[in-house]
Amino acid sequence: MSAAQRIAQWHARARRSRAAYLACVCGVWLLPLAAWVARGYGAGAALAAAALGVAAVGWRAWRGARALDRQWLRRRLDALRADMDDSADLLFADDAALVGLQRLQRARLQRRIETAPASDLRLPWNWRSLAVGASLALALAAAAAWWPQPRPQAPGPALSPAPPVAAAPGQPRLVAQALRIEPPAYTGLPARDEPALEGRAAEGARLRWRLRFQPQPAQAALVFHDGERLPLRREGEDWSAQRTLAKSTLYRIDASGAPPAQARRLYRLDVVPDRPPQLRVLQPERGLTLLAPGQKAWPLAFEASDDYGVAATARLRITLVQGSGEQISFRERSVDLRGSGNARAKRFVHRLDLAALGYAVGDDLIVQLSVSDNRAPQAQTALSPSLILRWPADAGSEATGIEGMVKTVLPAYFRSQRQIIIDAEALIAQKRKFDGETFVKKSDAIGVDQRLLRLRYGQFLGEEAEGEPKLPTSDSEDDHDHGRDGDGHAGHEPSAPAAAHDDHDHGAAAAKPAFGEEGAVLEEFGHTHDHAEAATLLDPQTRKLLKAALDQMWQSELHLRQGQPQRALPFAYKALGFIKQVQQASRIYLARVGPELPPIDESRRLSGDRAGLARREDALTPATAADPLPARLWRELDAPASQPVDYAALERWLGANNERVPDPLAFAAALSALRDRPDCGECRARLRGLLWPLLQRPAATVRARAAGDARDRRYLDGLPQEAR
Repeated sequence: MSAAQRIAQWHARARRSRAAYLACVCGVWLLPLAAWVARGYGAGAALAAAALGVAAVGWRAWRGARALDRQWLRRRLDALRADMDDSADLLFADDAALVGLQRLQRARLQRRIETAPASDLRLPWNWRSLAVGASLALALAAAAAWWPQPRPQAPGPALSPAPPVAAAPGQPRLVAQALRIEPPAYTGLPARDEPALEGRAAEGARLRWRLRFQPQPAQAALVFHDGERLPLRREGEDWSAQRTLAKSTLYRIDASGAPPAQARRLYRLDVVPDRPPQLRVLQPERGLTLLAPGQKAWPLAFEASDDYGVAATARLRITLVQGSGEQISFRERSVDLRGSGNARAKRFVHRLDLAALGYAVGDDLIVQLSVSDNRAPQAQTALSPSLILRWPADAGSEATGIEGMVKTVLPAYFRSQRQIIIDAEALIAQKRKFDGETFVKKSDAIGVDQRLLRLRYGQFLGEEAEGEPKLPTSDSEDDHDHGRDGDGHAGHEPSAPAAAHDDHDHGAAAAKPAFGEEGAVLEEFGHTHDHAEAATLLDPQTRKLLKAALDQMWQSELHLRQGQPQRALPFAYKALGFIKQVQQASRIYLARVGPELPPIDESRRLSGDRAGLARREDALTPATAADPLPARLWRELDAPASQPVDYAALERWLGANNERVPDPLAFAAALSALRDRPDCGECRARLRGLLWPLLQRPAATVRARAAGDARDRRYLDGLPQEAR
């Protein structure tokens, strides 16, 4: 590459660097420029200003790059390269104007440029000034974005003539009035003017009063029925005020020096509350749905409505319940649904893929939809009822077709048969270690365990709990060598009373039991062991399985007691199998039986003997006295106007019983009118009429019998004489 080409390349690079630097220095000011223009004139003006700013920055960068001309290039080469010998002018001079020595020097310079490394002619960037400028620009842009804008003054409502009021000369009279109601933006309702200074407005509406007095008062304010005062500001000839309506209220206009009739007049503002959204389930039709055979998905459909508008999206909460008992687990997830329809009524539809959710046999799938309205700043949310999709567990082992009450139960005894089998197998494996007598004793011990287990299961079928240890009694013989299981093996025969007790023989008592004796009643009417159908807690099919298990246990016990555990194992395994089937059924049956009342002792009937009977006290309690204050005030209002009325007590009662009053503002207005005019009979009648529905009805009392006429009295007077 020739020297001229290399110099041109260095020059172009220096110009580009200069243009970029100037573009950065000037371009950072475009952001605050656009922000402030948008703040004052809108987005369109901001775009136009930004376009003009970009053009200006481009022109400034071009001018800065053009300033690096050939003159600057000569000085830059002489300043940066010592090998130029301050002769860089020769590189750009005309060849015809040079003499021999000058041509020789230019050739020497060209060779140096061609062979020397490339020179960086770019001007250095002033990073400090660039950072300061960028910081200032960002600060101005942030100020434009976050600085509070002056709230534009809405045009005041048009004034309407106020009702005329009699006033003395010089008293400020209300001659024009207007009330502008601006509902919240989310309601979509238009603003309107109320020339009468009262009306109904949506909750959260902005109220703007504009009043004109003649002559002008020194000060004015709006006084509400709860005591709050809202000062009026004077703006030229008019007085104005603003307030957000949060609840229904009464107010009056209080202007200094105004006539009393004007100051007493009340204006009423009623709030229309924003109701929460209403949610209705369209599909499924029932709250609990059983999975249909072959069903792969669960379609859901909801309909939501609101008085001002429903949010565009709703959230569906999905809960998958798996397992049972203590092993139950929950998995939750949420899905956002987009509704279709108009702003005030939307439909939300979704289809759940059961396989994707991991839905399996025995699981429950629970869904619930939550929908919000457009209320600001705090939206109201409605929840749908929980919908359940149930995949029933395998009911093949459960008993069906029974009548009565079924209750799930799992007795704790259904786990001992396996241990008996383990002990028997261990004894068989160790048979060579024991002699014959020891082996038979150990087998007999396992047989005793088998017998105890059989008796435990037998209690579920109404069998007697035979062979359990009994407390020693005075009529039993001395215990020398009784069998350990109580069935008469290798022991003495028990005495007669003890045997009768051990065998649970419920024979007839020797003497007639006394009436009401606890033991005799239980013995005569409460013993049901001999009725298997009444004593059992198992359904018929499960009872059949349990009986089969008891038969196998009996055979297993027989061979174990004879020292033959090998022959007992097959029966023990069969018993275990039947027990497992009973365990899988795991249901009990409670038979529906009628009450069995104890018999009546005929010897005490109609005898009049009340000995031993407790006196039945009157269970009636005194009726709660009604609130006497409304009735007392109602009577006070019926008195002449000269008698005072306890207004403070009525106000306190209204504050404490606000929920009982259908229209509290009507009470407040009537009470205020009566306070202003104590002698107003119409005001008293109006307040009494409002109190009348709130009076509690007196409790019913016994009405005295009429005294009767002269014939009745003669008859009643003659009864005592006839009795004598």
